[in-house]
Amino acid sequence: MDTLSYKTQSAKKETVERKWHIIDAEGEVVGRMCTKIASVLRGKHKPSYTPHVDTGDYVIVVNAGKVRFTGNKLDQKEYQRYSGYPGGQKSRTAKEMLDKKPIGIVEAAVRGMLPKNRLGRAMFKKLFVYEGAEHPHEAQKPEKLEL
Repeated sequence: MDTLSYKTQSAKKETVERKWHIIDAEGEVVGRMCTKIASVLRGKHKPSYTPHVDTGDYVIVVNAGKVRFTGNKLDQKEYQRYSGYPGGQKSRTAKEMLDKKPIGIVEAAVRGMLPKNRLGRAMFKKLFVYEGAEHPHEAQKPEKLEL
């Protein structure tokens, strides 16, 4: 019996086939939606998943301004940023973020679920978030991704 036929195939960046997925975020809970998005960006939904290779697909998120939080997170959850200067730490509640920068909610949640290295930064570049229902990626023929 030839043992080579049973060898595990390791994906290479040249052989990765990428698809485009679209997610409608209207009425979706932020954390539950973003775990699915992070999994698709990493490629964990594919049998060819390899930890050290970016095997993930592209993800388009529309209606990011219509996501929802559970419990009291809308008033209690804070998003912090730091300018790098003394006293330069600023924070916003989730309600303020939803009003001023709803794209940032989804991006921050997904970024926190990806690896903290150059591979994670490459994966994050495959995420496209839009506040409304319109997006400029029709030419890629994205498939609807059910959550």
